[in-house]
Amino acid sequence: MKCQTINLSNFTNTHSIMEHVIEGIKALFFSFSNKDSSQIEKIPQSGSDRMYFRIYDKDQKSYIATHSSNVKENKTFIYFTELFKSIHSPVPEVYAVNDDCTIYIQEDFGDNSLLFELEKNGQTELTFELFKKSLKALANLQINADKQMDYSQCITSREFGHQAIVSDLLYFKYYFLDTLKIPYDKEGLLNDFEAIGNYLSHAEHKHFMFRDFQSRNIIIKNDEVHFIDYQGGMKGALQYDVASLLWQAKANLSEDWKNKLLDYYMDCVDDNLGKKINRDHFVNQYNGYVLIRLLQVLGAYGFRGLFERKAHFLSSIPLALKNLKWFLSNKKIGISSPLFESLLNQITDDATIRQFEINKATSETPLTVRINSFSYLKNGYPKDETSNGGGYVFDCRGILNPGRIEEYKKQTGQDKPVKDYLEQQTNMPAFLNSIYDIIDISVENYINRGFEHLDINFGCTGGQHRSVYAAEALNRHLKNKFGVKTILQHLNKENWVQ
Repeated sequence: MKCQTINLSNFTNTHSIMEHVIEGIKALFFSFSNKDSSQIEKIPQSGSDRMYFRIYDKDQKSYIATHSSNVKENKTFIYFTELFKSIHSPVPEVYAVNDDCTIYIQEDFGDNSLLFELEKNGQTELTFELFKKSLKALANLQINADKQMDYSQCITSREFGHQAIVSDLLYFKYYFLDTLKIPYDKEGLLNDFEAIGNYLSHAEHKHFMFRDFQSRNIIIKNDEVHFIDYQGGMKGALQYDVASLLWQAKANLSEDWKNKLLDYYMDCVDDNLGKKINRDHFVNQYNGYVLIRLLQVLGAYGFRGLFERKAHFLSSIPLALKNLKWFLSNKKIGISSPLFESLLNQITDDATIRQFEINKATSETPLTVRINSFSYLKNGYPKDETSNGGGYVFDCRGILNPGRIEEYKKQTGQDKPVKDYLEQQTNMPAFLNSIYDIIDISVENYINRGFEHLDINFGCTGGQHRSVYAAEALNRHLKNKFGVKTILQHLNKENWVQ
């Protein structure tokens, strides 16, 4: 049985699109499993436009469904997966694809990433072994997939060569460097970019390049490693992927670990090539790719954080700058570029890093943020009884109301079915992201200036669903980002429909 093709251009709002995507997922799931899905949960999106869902059958076995309107990208992922499975790489099985290749269902490895293991356990012997397993599987994938790879299947470029290297440097220039408004010789910088691109594009060992090989894209299940998100791969230098993993800012691996893991990786490369590589030359170019990767990541953080105002990426910028600063002080890339090096030293000075550091609350911070949900009909605008005299009021009534749906009438914005509905079938995520941008400015400013009070209020018709969800979400956001003291109140709670 094949599912019906979904043409999203026929639907004009987020709610309609989400409904039809979910219907397509249900139909595709039934077509290969002959089972109805008992539950479908939307997985929060990160940096891409792809939508991921976790599907459960009646036995609670889970699967991952992916929706993307980028058909070329989907076909690339499926092609890569089939090839990688044939060489025994730890990638998910793809079970089914719909007719127009906008939805596919794959094996679910869970949510436990290598980064999560590292953050939970620290740099322990167990975590070190997981990194070794990742690098061993990476070397096998890079070298053996290259022997059979049809690079015309790549999404954009077939090879990470001179042009792609310069493009990454320009990405860093436009989305991060230029935002700092530092004066520099633009023509001279472009000449340096050309020289670096020429140097690194002549790498001796070019095979398949994962492109985004970081610990978030390595899933741990039963103490084994599994790879996801490799659809951006192409032919390229072996060094790029290992640089991506070992120098990931969030991972913050020790220098000792980086050196030992790089040595182990080179052993794995020797084994897969059946010969020994020139390690001095390999490491020199590895340092160059470390720099390229650090700058590409800063460009991505700049685009997602400074332009799209996504808090997660903004908070990563100081870590990335400190990572780059250490690299500049301790490593050499094998080519001289005085102008570029001078600019990099400027953007990693302490004053620049402080611009991006979030001023978190401490035990001495006097600020308390009071967050209220309320009903416009029952309570009206909450009065601020503190000396601040008032704060923000956000009207949630522009969001679809789950309280009008019979099964949700006796539930609240604290209940999972209502939360799923608001997250998956309404514009609530976009609404809240805009609010976070506004509130973050005030909270950081109030912390800096020693203010004591800030009121933030969310209202909806009944004060039971949308406003409650929004208030709870903002409370979590402020605690996670700033560690600030909060008081959360649902002012219409005694009138909630039971």
